[in-house]
Amino acid sequence: MSHKPKHHHFRLADLPMDRKLSRKDYDEKLAGLHRKLQAIQQAYLVSGDRAIVVFEGWDAGGKGGAIRRMTSVMDPRSCHVWPIGAPTDREQGKHYLFRFWQRLPDPSSIAIFDRSWYGRVMVERVEGLASREEWTRAYHEIAEFERMLIDDGVRIVKLFLHITPEEQLERFRKRLEDPLKRWKLSYEDLRNRQKWDDYVGAIEEMIDRTSTAAAPWTAIPANDKDYARIAAIETVVETLSRGVDLSPRPISPDLARVAREALGLDLPVEKEDEPGKAMGQGRG
Repeated sequence: MSHKPKHHHFRLADLPMDRKLSRKDYDEKLAGLHRKLQAIQQAYLVSGDRAIVVFEGWDAGGKGGAIRRMTSVMDPRSCHVWPIGAPTDREQGKHYLFRFWQRLPDPSSIAIFDRSWYGRVMVERVEGLASREEWTRAYHEIAEFERMLIDDGVRIVKLFLHITPEEQLERFRKRLEDPLKRWKLSYEDLRNRQKWDDYVGAIEEMIDRTSTAAAPWTAIPANDKDYARIAAIETVVETLSRGVDLSPRPISPDLARVAREALGLDLPVEKEDEPGKAMGQGRG
């Protein structure tokens, strides 16, 4: 379902934008992915593993919808969504990565970024909010930032949802016509369409220069929302489950004893934890 960009000369125009998914296939695939997401989250609670999922894409590209489908079955106590907008006055006086350091996942948790540090090499670059020196330097800074996280045991998934300008215009129209969705559309969203080609160049260079073996970009053709949601969640599940034991956690001896005394249930119990394998003592 997903489409990993080539190491060099990635082009958005090469994505198969006609990809679609039937509602029946969508429902079946989503149900299976939801079960895997729950298993991943439970495994992380035991192992102490951490993960970051980055959602980038065009305005109205479907980031929010994909995130909602992903998190609808996850426990919010160990999964946090960070919607990233313009920096606050306090944040503007610091290095642009400052506010992202503060939102990194705790042990046993997953952090989802609805837009991210890549704004420095996209919107800040195109809109002139960062100087050429600043956004050029950011490619190396971002690579080092992610390398440090990966070396510390954090898994990183980076997704870019791509739609055509025609599809974006249609989605903007539907938002304007729906009183409950108008809040999603801003003056900047409409204005930014005038710089479509500039954004295409920035996005393609971003993917070329920051897609690494350890933290590759996955670009998803997202004209069909159902296809894009499944492709995105499949990529997340594949990356977050790699090398992770997803088998259900056995019942602890203490819980089994109480269940036997209070409920008359004779339940199988887990073996004693190995040193360093207690909850919250994963890699770090």
